[in-house]
Amino acid sequence: MDRNTTTRPSLSVIIPVYNEAEIINDAIQRVRRAATKEPVEIVVADGGPGHDTLAAVRDPDVIKVACPPGRGIQLNAGADRAGGDTLLFLHADTRLPGDAFTAIRRAVADGAAAGAFSLSIDSPRPSLRVVALFANLRTRLERVPYGDQAQFVTAQTFRALGGFAAIPIMEDVEFFRRIRRQGLPIAILPGKVVTSARRWEKEGVLVRTLTNWWLRLRYALGADPADLARHYRPQDAKDAQ
Repeated sequence: MDRNTTTRPSLSVIIPVYNEAEIINDAIQRVRRAATKEPVEIVVADGGPGHDTLAAVRDPDVIKVACPPGRGIQLNAGADRAGGDTLLFLHADTRLPGDAFTAIRRAVADGAAAGAFSLSIDSPRPSLRVVALFANLRTRLERVPYGDQAQFVTAQTFRALGGFAAIPIMEDVEFFRRIRRQGLPIAILPGKVVTSARRWEKEGVLVRTLTNWWLRLRYALGADPADLARHYRPQDAKDAQ
């Protein structure tokens, strides 16, 4: 589908997917409800075999992008088709806070080049509330949020930095480390996204959390992302995207 140029969107939402046909329409509708009357563009970048998720999309205004797998590759492919002044990268299983677009607009107007939301995990488990608490503390100290925090960046900054690295894992961390090294303002918004607990529930809270920390530490010490990806072992192929 060609980009809609009748009304230029101030913000483009890019959703990378891999075998997410069951949830993609709910994800799109949540974005539409959060946007209300604001002209928000939605781009779905499908790296799955056969691009079945794109075939399941019912919203005729969604821009559909078929591309090779790999989250960094998919995010870049979606951004290439996006027309917004600000790009929001959203996982299909992550829900935005109700005032998400107002908050992003305000942060960019105040000078932020990029940012993300605070994190909450869709589970009543106290252990996962603790995981989210420490994730938010780390993010505020480092200014390097993860992708499941709904990262956003001005289109100008994104293109000036060349987008995401084409690496199999840690593309979100690598990108924000580059933003930070440039000395650009990064806003960590107090509003919380709600992300799926499926990886923790499948693999166990302790195992998944320790694995995440170990991967992040190894990456910080210079490990090859391709080697890290071999040890990531998400619950299934769609969690790898």
